[in-house]
Amino acid sequence: MISLPPSCQNLPELVTTLLELWSLESSLKSQHDPTPIETSLKKAIAPQFEIVFAGAFSAGKSMLINAILEKELLYSSEGHATGTECYIYYAESNQERVVLTFLSKQEISQQVEVLTSILGINGEINLEKITTIEEIQQLAEKIIYSEGGESKSEKAKQAKALLLLLEGYQQNSNYLHPSQNNTYSMEQLNFGNLNEAASYARRGSNSAILKKLEYYCHHPLLQDGNVLVDLPGIDAPVKKDAELTYQKITDPDTSAVVCVLKAGAAGEMSSEETRLLETIKSNKGIRDRVFYVFNRIDETWYNAQLRQRLENLIQSQFYDTNRVYKTSGLLGFYGSLIKHSNSSDRWGLNSFLAKNVKNLGGEEDTPQFVSEFNNYCANSQKLTRTKFRVDVKSYETAAENYVRILAEWGQPLIEQLINDSGIEEFRQGMTRYLTEEKRPQLFSNLADDLQPLCINLRNHYLTQITELSSQPQEIEAMKAQELARLHQELQQIGEEFQLHISQEVNLIIVNQNEEFEQDFHRLQGKMVNRLDELLHSFSVANAYKRATLAHPRNATAPLIAILVEALYYLANELEDVLVSESQRIITNVSERLLNTIGNTDYYRKLYRLLGNDGGITESIKRLEIALNHAIVSQARTECDRYVRESPRFYDEGTFSIYQFRETLQQTSQGYDCETMVEAEPAIRQLLKLDFEPKVSATIRRNFRQTFNQTLKTQLLPMAEQQSEEIIQQYTAARAYLEQNLVKEAEEKIARNSQLQAQTIINMKRYNEAVQGINNCLESMQVYEYQLPLISPTEITTEEVTE
Repeated sequence: MISLPPSCQNLPELVTTLLELWSLESSLKSQHDPTPIETSLKKAIAPQFEIVFAGAFSAGKSMLINAILEKELLYSSEGHATGTECYIYYAESNQERVVLTFLSKQEISQQVEVLTSILGINGEINLEKITTIEEIQQLAEKIIYSEGGESKSEKAKQAKALLLLLEGYQQNSNYLHPSQNNTYSMEQLNFGNLNEAASYARRGSNSAILKKLEYYCHHPLLQDGNVLVDLPGIDAPVKKDAELTYQKITDPDTSAVVCVLKAGAAGEMSSEETRLLETIKSNKGIRDRVFYVFNRIDETWYNAQLRQRLENLIQSQFYDTNRVYKTSGLLGFYGSLIKHSNSSDRWGLNSFLAKNVKNLGGEEDTPQFVSEFNNYCANSQKLTRTKFRVDVKSYETAAENYVRILAEWGQPLIEQLINDSGIEEFRQGMTRYLTEEKRPQLFSNLADDLQPLCINLRNHYLTQITELSSQPQEIEAMKAQELARLHQELQQIGEEFQLHISQEVNLIIVNQNEEFEQDFHRLQGKMVNRLDELLHSFSVANAYKRATLAHPRNATAPLIAILVEALYYLANELEDVLVSESQRIITNVSERLLNTIGNTDYYRKLYRLLGNDGGITESIKRLEIALNHAIVSQARTECDRYVRESPRFYDEGTFSIYQFRETLQQTSQGYDCETMVEAEPAIRQLLKLDFEPKVSATIRRNFRQTFNQTLKTQLLPMAEQQSEEIIQQYTAARAYLEQNLVKEAEEKIARNSQLQAQTIINMKRYNEAVQGINNCLESMQVYEYQLPLISPTEITTEEVTE
């Protein structure tokens, strides 16, 4: 747990004060986002500093943690070892312990299903049946054998992971709940100390069925609330295990990340590693607290091309950070262990390496570290320019060479191995950061985030207090100031009104006034629907009747007379629709203008100066009448033109002339009304051919331009004239203002005085908060990020400096 100095104990309250002062100033709200400040504050005072080790499976995360702590705590294996979450906390030497949380049987079954699916093992998964488990184990062992060993391929590693999972399920079934995660202390599992519990958890079969491990260890690196977090690989076969790492990286509680990258062994970054780096950048709480560790660097010692590819990668993509480390976790970790060993236990072969010495046949096998150690001595060329002249003899076994070489060269060679492994450099870098740089950096980040807010808040207060101090303090002076600004204010109101009307007209012209567009779409729909209704209900008999009534001497009527009656009838009916819908649009335009004008600041200001709106409402009402007259006249003219046939109606080769001739042929069969009525469908089709293009031209081309032009030619002159009339009302405004200015002046002086007093209080609160934060920063040895104070010399009001 961290212990803040006394000057920082009330840091949250001080920062909260600044944020509260900022939130009171509406003009500053849009300029700052408080989230980074809140995040930085939380990081600075958080009781824990979580450092997540993230990377792919087999990148060496667990081995790296073991190496920097010089304790064999975590399970480490070549393949896809485990999906266990591991948290390592600080504890006093006499309070070391482990808390173990197991997977549920349901979760284990799900993981088995995923692995069997990957391996192509089909069939029902029922872990309650011993025969099922045995069958799966046999198939997994066959896969390992066919692949040439458990570390020879990715598939073999998956099969080994499956074997460990099944073995762990069988051996620990009494700790497993069907659907819940059981948690046990090491005492409940009868472990006497941390080493025993850690040894149990490190066994692959046990690690496979553990969900979470919480170690409490005594190590200086863990002091000051530092927590090391080891999570499943980002390429875990069980998707939810992989996502667990990403969730932790985006968690606001995560403070730093150690990216353990496999590029040391591969020469390039995988797509998952690239995604990992991008995800880290998305967490603003991590900032630049990222350590990049290229582990398994020893593989580049034997491959010049691989070494060059890695160097190119680092130079091209990691040039902007000094937290890049190249390590061999395996050599560094076991090197730190054999420092405390000697020839009496064959340099660890009889102790910490013993579990790797005997194979299943009981014969002595070679631990991976021993093979890598001999390879380091013989082939790495790391010892070429040193005093060590190491001879790896081909006629000796790997273990014999290992023991002999260490007996010959002892501790100096071990120190050289550890140094070449890069672990000591990484451990020193982590230690230096966590013990010397971490706290100052966290507080520097907080001060850096606070700086722009404080500068703006300080400048705002100084501007505000200057403006308030310059305001008249007496009623007569206040009246004189207000009256002096009257003409300018009236002129500004007139200009704003004129600009407002111009903008509203322009929105209509460029089709960006949604309400007008809806109104005009309705007009279009009404015209189209009405034409369809008229054509559908048109009666040839009625038209025939009107034609013969107009000519009493004749008992018959020509087709052309029927068409004439129809043209007049359709044109007049459509005119009624166009007129009524146009009037409705004009009424809506006027009402919307009145509403929008009434909600403007200039309108409210005009009322304050005049006690009325200066005739704006009356002008809009008069304008509505004029607009109605103009648009009705235009509508009547537009529809009056429908009486004339379309110019190409009788053109040769058109469908309309063909239809006309066919209709004429049909009506010429007799001279009574019956033959004409029988041709009614053909006559309707003829009328449709004529009227549809006319109506379409009106609603889609002609009349919208008519509306736009009418509104523009009527509204803009009205706005200009009304603007002049507002300015001309200076005398009335002066008389009205003089009646109210005394009261207004009294209220404004009181309001200014109150605002000035409140500003003074806020400035004092600001200074107290900033001074407290600066004191805290100084105690944390952060001197370059002092926040700006408001000095007495910058304040003109005497009360402020008290």
